[in-house]
Amino acid sequence: MPRARLSMRKTSEILRLHSERGLGINAISRSLSLSTSTVSDCLARARAAGVVWPLPAEMTESELEARLYPPRVGSRVELALPDFSYLHRELRRKGVTLQLLWEEYKQNHPEDGYQYSRFCEHYARWCQKLDVVMRQQHRAGEKMFTDFSGDGQMITNPQTGQIWEAQLFLAVLGASGFTYAELFESQQSRCWVDGHIHAFEYFQGVAEITVPDNTKTAVKHPCNYEPDLNPTFLELARHYGTVVIPARMRKPRDKAKAEVSVLIAQRWILAALRNHVFFGLPEANRAVAEKLLEFNDRPFQLLETSRKALYETLDRPALLPLPAQRYELAEWSRPRVNIDYHVDVQRHFYSVPYTLVHKQLEARTTSQTVEIFFKGSRVASHPRSFKKGGATTLREHMPKAHQQYLEWTPSRLLNWAAKTGPATASLLEKIMAAKAHPEQGYRACLGVLRLEKGYGASRLEAACNRALLIGAPSYQSVKSILKNGLDSQPVDQSAPRQAPTADEHENLRGPEYYQ
Repeated sequence: MPRARLSMRKTSEILRLHSERGLGINAISRSLSLSTSTVSDCLARARAAGVVWPLPAEMTESELEARLYPPRVGSRVELALPDFSYLHRELRRKGVTLQLLWEEYKQNHPEDGYQYSRFCEHYARWCQKLDVVMRQQHRAGEKMFTDFSGDGQMITNPQTGQIWEAQLFLAVLGASGFTYAELFESQQSRCWVDGHIHAFEYFQGVAEITVPDNTKTAVKHPCNYEPDLNPTFLELARHYGTVVIPARMRKPRDKAKAEVSVLIAQRWILAALRNHVFFGLPEANRAVAEKLLEFNDRPFQLLETSRKALYETLDRPALLPLPAQRYELAEWSRPRVNIDYHVDVQRHFYSVPYTLVHKQLEARTTSQTVEIFFKGSRVASHPRSFKKGGATTLREHMPKAHQQYLEWTPSRLLNWAAKTGPATASLLEKIMAAKAHPEQGYRACLGVLRLEKGYGASRLEAACNRALLIGAPSYQSVKSILKNGLDSQPVDQSAPRQAPTADEHENLRGPEYYQ
């Protein structure tokens, strides 16, 4: 049985210790943790080959190995190189190591196979020739990198001729490099979320970890240690069962896969479409989809495979399954409860339990519902209304005893208004009387009283008196009277007066108001 050959590094050290330091076989054996027979065999081979220390400066490790371990008669001159493409693919499978692959290689090449150290050196040298995006070792199904490309695709409006730039969203699976690309009208949260949803569905599964850039649509407050994720994006991740780990700031290696894929996509998708004129986003995305198929099917330069083939064998079997239902986009906001126990969500007012007055809440808004949370617990749910300035109120949210639970009451507001004048108090009383529940008029009453800071008590009293005379008792009427200086002008008493009906909006004013 032939003795296992040493690495050339240890061979050189044996020759140095023996010739330069004068150590014997036993001392060299203890120093290098080798058997005495191995040391003895190495020295004997050096003597037989005429190799002496110091070695010639021009002698390479390959030449030294050929001198000490010449091929036997009838044996192959070259040792069997492993299939580096196969090694690179297998290393992306969970639990597979280079040590395991070398042992399998030696089983197939017991006589003409490299030892482990040379095996690793050859593989590392081969990896250096790969594109940087393929050098990274990512486990199958482990990571998905997402980003918006810095460059986009120009779209021409066929009616106006106006040209605008659509934004290219990209998602890349770490192990295979399989890529998804789609154009969106902007980089806003809705487009960012839709891009991830479409990518999950294109990949037919979900990666364990999603690695976005530190864009505002993903990370509210970037931080290397505890980044504050956008709540909509975090909810999306929870729905699909993935973990979001944003790339660290100023750490390009964290997202090298995405960065290089962006450059490649710009080259093979955007640059290829540079001479096309598109008159709409759907048309442009159809062209992007065609180029994307070509891009994923295109073979690598050194790997005898493609992104799609690697995806089918590596990533796809390891991805998490898609949930039963697609994520419904929800927008989050942080409204504060006004004294009328309503919160302002996109210009519509929704009631919450009156005990939460002045509290900071969280509102989750979808196309159908508005859910309101306090410290993580849902405290109210309403059908969504798109009526600007309107109010949606649930009876169970109303206080049973205003004096006991609320800081503001009708009597307190009227007493405050009476300090300005009787017309002001009368106008506030009419505002509250026009509502089904007095507290629904608190917001408008406070608005009227706060006008005193800018215009003074006497002008406010005169404006309220004019608003009462013209039959327009509302905050907007008083504000407009003061703004236009009408509080000092007389009212035409001969003009007919008509009080607004209960169905009329408080912002509506009659023609007599402008006299």
